[in-house]
Amino acid sequence: MAGNDWINSYLEAILDSGPGLEDAKSSLLLRERGRFSPTRYFVDNVIGFDETDLHRSWIRAQATRSPQERNTRLENMCWRIWNLARQKRLLEEKEAQRLSKRHMEREKGRREAVADMSEDLSEGEKGDAVGDISAHGESNRGRLPRISSVDTMEAFANQQRGKKMYIVLISLHGLIRGENMELGRDSDTGGQVKYVVELARALGSMPGVYRVDLLTRQVSSPDLDYSYAEPTEMLPPRDSEDFMGEMGESSGAYIVRIPFGPKDKYIAKELLWPHVHEFVDGALNHILQMSRVLGEQIGGGNPVWPVAIHGHYADAGDSAALLSGALNVPMLFTGHSLGRDKMEQLLRQGRLSRDEINSTYKIMRRIEAEELALDASEIVITSTRQEIEEQWRLYDGFDPVLERKLRARIRRNVSCYGRFMPRMAVIPPGMEFHHIVPHDGDIDGETEEGEDHQASPDPPIWAEIMRFFTNPRKPMILALARPDPKKNLTTLVKAFGECRPLRELANLTLIMGNRDNVDEMSSTSASVLLSILKLVDKYDLYGQVAYPKHHKQADVPDIYRLAARTKGVFINPAFIEPFGLTLIEAAAHGLPMVATKNGGPVDIHRVLDNGLLVDPHDEQSIADALLKLVSEKHLWAKCRQNGLKNIHLFSWPAHCKTYLSKIAACKPRQPRWLKTDDDDDENSESESPSDSLRDIQDISLNLKFSLDGERNDGRGNDEHSLDPEDQKSKLESAVLTWSKGGMKGLQKSGSTEKGDQNTGSGKFPALRRRKYIFVIAVDSDAIADLFESVRMIFAAVEKERTEGSIGFILATSFTMSEVHSFLVSEGVSPTDFDAYICNSGADLYYSSPQSEENPFVVDLYYHSHIEYRWGGEGLRKTLARWAASIVDKEDPEKQVVTEDGKISTDYCYAFKVRKPELVPPVKEIRKLMRIHALRCHVIYCQNGRKINVIPVLGSRSQALRYLYLRWGMDLSNMAVFVGESGDTDIEGLIGGINKSVILKGVSCGSSNQLHANRSYPLADVVPVDSPNIVQANEACSSTDMRNILEELGVFKG
Repeated sequence: MAGNDWINSYLEAILDSGPGLEDAKSSLLLRERGRFSPTRYFVDNVIGFDETDLHRSWIRAQATRSPQERNTRLENMCWRIWNLARQKRLLEEKEAQRLSKRHMEREKGRREAVADMSEDLSEGEKGDAVGDISAHGESNRGRLPRISSVDTMEAFANQQRGKKMYIVLISLHGLIRGENMELGRDSDTGGQVKYVVELARALGSMPGVYRVDLLTRQVSSPDLDYSYAEPTEMLPPRDSEDFMGEMGESSGAYIVRIPFGPKDKYIAKELLWPHVHEFVDGALNHILQMSRVLGEQIGGGNPVWPVAIHGHYADAGDSAALLSGALNVPMLFTGHSLGRDKMEQLLRQGRLSRDEINSTYKIMRRIEAEELALDASEIVITSTRQEIEEQWRLYDGFDPVLERKLRARIRRNVSCYGRFMPRMAVIPPGMEFHHIVPHDGDIDGETEEGEDHQASPDPPIWAEIMRFFTNPRKPMILALARPDPKKNLTTLVKAFGECRPLRELANLTLIMGNRDNVDEMSSTSASVLLSILKLVDKYDLYGQVAYPKHHKQADVPDIYRLAARTKGVFINPAFIEPFGLTLIEAAAHGLPMVATKNGGPVDIHRVLDNGLLVDPHDEQSIADALLKLVSEKHLWAKCRQNGLKNIHLFSWPAHCKTYLSKIAACKPRQPRWLKTDDDDDENSESESPSDSLRDIQDISLNLKFSLDGERNDGRGNDEHSLDPEDQKSKLESAVLTWSKGGMKGLQKSGSTEKGDQNTGSGKFPALRRRKYIFVIAVDSDAIADLFESVRMIFAAVEKERTEGSIGFILATSFTMSEVHSFLVSEGVSPTDFDAYICNSGADLYYSSPQSEENPFVVDLYYHSHIEYRWGGEGLRKTLARWAASIVDKEDPEKQVVTEDGKISTDYCYAFKVRKPELVPPVKEIRKLMRIHALRCHVIYCQNGRKINVIPVLGSRSQALRYLYLRWGMDLSNMAVFVGESGDTDIEGLIGGINKSVILKGVSCGSSNQLHANRSYPLADVVPVDSPNIVQANEACSSTDMRNILEELGVFKG
């Protein structure tokens, strides 16, 4: 072992501290000299792995009688340790390089963004937030304001009177129900489940809120209670006396369960990603129906759209972004636990590589969903400032420094040139306190009440816990968390076992969810539980530690009361705690706290001042804090009193009041074609002065009703070159000419007038009268290849096509001009398709039989529907600069990527690619735009020969949802045809409640390279086992295709 003296020293330390000190079977941690443990030091500071495996190897070596075999085992162990340490160092070096690169990219992007905005920085933009709004929109850095008094809430209720808001919350994973929540049953059913249920219940009781829907997954598994299969569950207010909400036929808060994913099977959140689009379609259908119902009840016949859609966790954030885009309503997002932060922690541990982390947790798909949520959200709600400053800043889409600059420009009413950062709002979760009566007695049941008071029997859970203890009168140290490694319960047990004075003064209670059999638990949870049981045995803690197998959600308050009666302490030792709702619950029952110094507990402690913060990695610090609170009665009493005095600051009414004020600050949005005159009048004050002129300009450009939807000059928004008055006059004249009959034939078809959207055989567009809709979304680099698939599909359903029961939609990355030119050259009638989704979803046209010269009608409202956060000219300039930076070293004179102004449109910036192999993956340009605070959807198409950049919530799949929303096109009667591979937006077209047909052998050439460098594998998001998806064999004939469609149940032959 020459040259590895440090390993020799480590092994010598283990050998020197061998058996014989006290007990030959005692642990390595007890066999240490003074306060220094060579094992712990080496594991924590050199390797970073759990010491269990090393200890096991050492025990085997120690038990070997043969000196030669013993030495061989020790030598193998040395090499193993050396290799682990070497791997860790390599990982650390690689991670340091990655972080350095990321820092440089962020700084460069920030400088370029500031330069583009090209205005002298004010003091506010330089980051001086003293005495002003903070970087994240919070002006109060001290304690939370007291807002739970009766007078304050009455004033708030008066302000909200007359409003009838509809709010949608989304939380997809876990088991969600209103009563008897099975918290801790699995890693997906934890604090988030309780939070969203209580939030929905509390919002439903607030003045001005008519209805709240909490959307989640419907699960009909035989292994679960039937309540999770109920489509709807009402959430009645906890106390009807405090109810301040609106009363009506459909009012209140509800859990609405949407069926999606595998039927009759409960699956983990990591496996839900392929089924997100199916949920979005189902949720869209529910919201549309509910909006109509509420419209009949409270909207005077006009649909009542949600004032906000709020996604919780990454999967729901992804869904909320798509729903927000489909409905054109504001979105809110709460991350709860963030993917980038989790990945950073796992990489630091060094146990798993990046690929292994992604394979286990689908972490890259989760991160992309969180990035999309940042793109789409008006407000991101966090529980703590730590979440903003240490977790959200890890994301490409949020930069605290650039956010300050943008916020300063907004306050000064200065243009941000298309850049946007969501507002960060710190709103601590709430809790109901009115039913909690802190107990002032002791374990013997003596209280301050009169002697005549008849004591109620002890709750059954008390006996279940106290049966573990030899002396149940000792103060109880209570921890309530699922057996998850990040909850750090093993360190707590070690700290308790190591500190003899603490063991003599207190008992330890671990409430770790529910279990029937350890073998039936998940491998991670079982590992944590077994480690705890081994530690109990190692330190001989029998009679001092309780770990009951079962408890009900209704038992939790009684558990807190028991700990308070014993004058105990509540502890949350998690490595990092996003918020720490259990700390608030414990404080409400009169329990002082010991909590991790990482995350939300810092803010809770600042407000409540009812305990101590500790380093979760320091066992000695944890033991000292617990011992201090348990042994010093005056300190215990002071912390208890502080908690009870300040707990009202975390009430649900306080939370909801702040929550609703944030929603009120969002500019109202809803589908434009359904806006009433009253809505326009009501919202007119919030619109910018330029909106009216901009709308006229948009209409004048779009009302050409021709195939010239593309800009001819490649720039767009060139109105600044005209005199403002002349420009306005020309625009108004264009609209006036159209409205007076310039397009009489089209007007009669009902393309834009609400009055013409009636029933009958003359419905426009034609897709409204179709029984089935076929969407051809096959991608190729040549439009001729596309139409080979079109002809085969046409032939397969020739009979139905002639009858008119099947309508066709073409969804492509090509422009309308390119499509029309090919239709003419091939002799195909434009009316063979009812609608055309062009430029990857940036433009939407309908075919019209009324005019041969102008056979296409552009949807006037579609652009206004998808324009949210569109960067316009600021985005185009940044993209042009990026394109110029891509250099061909072999031929530096020729640009690899060039802007294609001839086919670019107002909502699609197109770029030609000369050598696709030299262009960075699509994830890199998406990352670059996010760093610049520009929100867009970047799509590589036509086998990498073209790049389309469209609005962030625009896509071909979203265009289909728009058609469903506007024209009532039934998504379940839709079949989408795609190639085996295709453009980088293909994943949005596979899945959902529609049928999908994958044409094998089509678009499977060089386009595969587009997906080779994805952030996450396509297999992670495609529901390959879905009964709605079928693959057609190569060289599929029209007869084969018809058989496939009949098997899918599209129609019966």
